[in-house]
Amino acid sequence: MSLLDEIKSKAASLKKTIVLCEGEDKRVVEAAAKITEEGIAKIVLIGNEEECKKVAPGVNLSGITLIDPLTSEKTPEYAKILYEARKVKGMTEEQAKEQAKDRTMFGALMLKAGDVDGYVSGACHSTANTLRPGLQVVKTAPGIKTVSSCFIMIAPQKHEYNPDGVAVFADCAINIEPTAEQLADIAVSSAKTAKAIAGIEPRVAMLSFSTKGSGNDDKFTQTVPKVQQAVQLAKQMAPELALDGEFQFDAAVAPEVGQLKAPGSKVAGHANVFVFPNINAGNIGYKIAQRFGGYMAIGPVCQGFARPLNDLSRGCSVEDIVATVAVTALQAE
Repeated sequence: MSLLDEIKSKAASLKKTIVLCEGEDKRVVEAAAKITEEGIAKIVLIGNEEECKKVAPGVNLSGITLIDPLTSEKTPEYAKILYEARKVKGMTEEQAKEQAKDRTMFGALMLKAGDVDGYVSGACHSTANTLRPGLQVVKTAPGIKTVSSCFIMIAPQKHEYNPDGVAVFADCAINIEPTAEQLADIAVSSAKTAKAIAGIEPRVAMLSFSTKGSGNDDKFTQTVPKVQQAVQLAKQMAPELALDGEFQFDAAVAPEVGQLKAPGSKVAGHANVFVFPNINAGNIGYKIAQRFGGYMAIGPVCQGFARPLNDLSRGCSVEDIVATVAVTALQAE
């Protein structure tokens, strides 16, 4: 059984309820039906039956809960939740009543209210429009100030440098130039994702072009000191975590290089969770692994929210949506 099949199977056993916010999108409607048919999760689809049948004719909607924010009896209740969350930012009750009718906001309010276990959107909305409601009403998990993302990278076959057959890459999609504090948050969140979703015991490498001070860019971008500081902060946040750095990638994955460049490190040469210094490195890195290495990339998986909330790519397929819903269900465990 593949890791993705294992994720789907485990999700099915949890019987979580996930809201899909975009009933106006054919792929989302088809995914909702597929998820329901396979028993991966219970689906709440934001839309109305006429609209869903129009965009995806012939799709079986039985077993799917359809909700329209314009007519739902829950909308006034959710508007009150939104007002309480945003009044300090100047939101009026009238504005809250209007914004609660927005489908992505409505989905986030369902999650905040505990009426669903997870939220998935983004098939036809930007990342900003998808994540903003989460940041405004769901907010971050205790002890975490940074919402970030990671990709679950599944190897085409096991390799000497990846005996688990799976790795976690972060942050490849949200934080452009994270601070040391944000990198520490990303590292701790990614370790939790590795355990909960990928099913591996995390060994976290904080990546750089330098290993243990071998490189220095103090006069330029100062990324090496930033990563070094992030290592110390992350160790303070989660002292039980197997985490080390800064490492070049070869020192992180190749035992012979790790032993040479970072003798005594429990992570060097054996890492399976990789925290990149910025989004340039992370995005380039995961795409190289995908295209040259044949890895399957599941994600981006959002991390750091108080409750599971995930963003789809606007180029996503039905299978991508199904996989994201399964991952979201596991995050809700």
